[in-house]
Amino acid sequence: MGDSENFVIVGAGMAGAKCAEALRDQGFDGRITLLGDESHRPYERPPLSKEYLMGSAEFDSAYVHPESWYADNDVDLRLNTSARRIDRSLRRLELADGSHLDFDKLMLATGAHPRSLPVPGHDADGVLQLRRVGDSDRIKQALSGIEHLVVVGAGWIGLEVAAAAREAGVAVTVVETAELPLLRVLGREVAEVFAALHRDRGVAFRFTTAVDEILAPSGEVTGVRLTDGLEIEAQAVLVAVGADPDVELAAEAKLRVDNGVLVDATLRTGDPNIVAAGDVANAFHPLLGKQIRVEHWANALNQPAVAASSMLGGDTTYSELPYFFTDQYDLGMEYLGHVDPGGYDEVLFRGDVEAREFIAFWLAEGRVRAAMNVNIWDVGDQLKTLITSATTIDRQALEDPSVPLNEHIAR
Repeated sequence: MGDSENFVIVGAGMAGAKCAEALRDQGFDGRITLLGDESHRPYERPPLSKEYLMGSAEFDSAYVHPESWYADNDVDLRLNTSARRIDRSLRRLELADGSHLDFDKLMLATGAHPRSLPVPGHDADGVLQLRRVGDSDRIKQALSGIEHLVVVGAGWIGLEVAAAAREAGVAVTVVETAELPLLRVLGREVAEVFAALHRDRGVAFRFTTAVDEILAPSGEVTGVRLTDGLEIEAQAVLVAVGADPDVELAAEAKLRVDNGVLVDATLRTGDPNIVAAGDVANAFHPLLGKQIRVEHWANALNQPAVAASSMLGGDTTYSELPYFFTDQYDLGMEYLGHVDPGGYDEVLFRGDVEAREFIAFWLAEGRVRAAMNVNIWDVGDQLKTLITSATTIDRQALEDPSVPLNEHIAR
């Protein structure tokens, strides 16, 4: 690619910024335009529900690059700028202000947006969500002045904010439609661990029910009413019921969309001039043999190098195993691999589950499909080998902490 080529990246989050970086690292010397609809330069999102929310880190530590990086690398970073329409035939991007950008290659890194709660009172003062730094700031401010927080949804965001609230001395009730937190993601065996973790810290759970109304008689939250009739007093409500990929731009351009923008293993869409990465990309995974969309930091970090290669005409594929992590109270966890809900035969544990120092293994047909290390570190490479080796595992050896993980072989 020569210096006359113009590459445009829509979405100035971590995935977009890392794509710009990868393009320069891979030798592209043409024009790069990076568009973001926020006022902040690209930043990482995990701190928003972890250390930044809890006040143990400044926001500056979340930025992907120093402020000078963009000018130093000749990246035209345009903040507070939204894209409105893609003209694929002309290879032209129309912006919200009516101007346009011509492109030779386009990357979509538009991310996802949190789902709302369609109940009366959803727009009251004190109803919170978490996606952007301003959301984290509002939650932090709320926690400094309330006695009771209701969290709607017991997924990762909901539980991490619940932990931050308890650390701040705020009473917390978590409302969840399932029987346990993270049940769909982890299954009953490991979901019980997180339920116990939060109960031990004073979190109250209301399972198998939902919010019927957010009570706000004067426009400010005073509590919630559940579908079972119970009313819970609270001064703030965090809605954490999942996120939807931002596919509107792609859908209007007639790109294939199904739970995200559909891309192949090289992260190309059906249009050879357009790629997608990060939360919005539903990518074919060559090791798993199916399409998968993962809303986690590791994809935003690692997919852009493959997307950049594809924009430059390469044929690199993205085959990293899904990875995510969480920190709640004194529990730190890493998860590697992928299993669909109910797509495993059993969960085996190595270590002390009650002390929350263990490794959990999800097995299907005698093979490890996913693993989670809890307060046990520096085992990621060994777990990755177990998952990707496609060998049948010796169950007894897998559960025995005295047997090194790297000695597990086929039965």
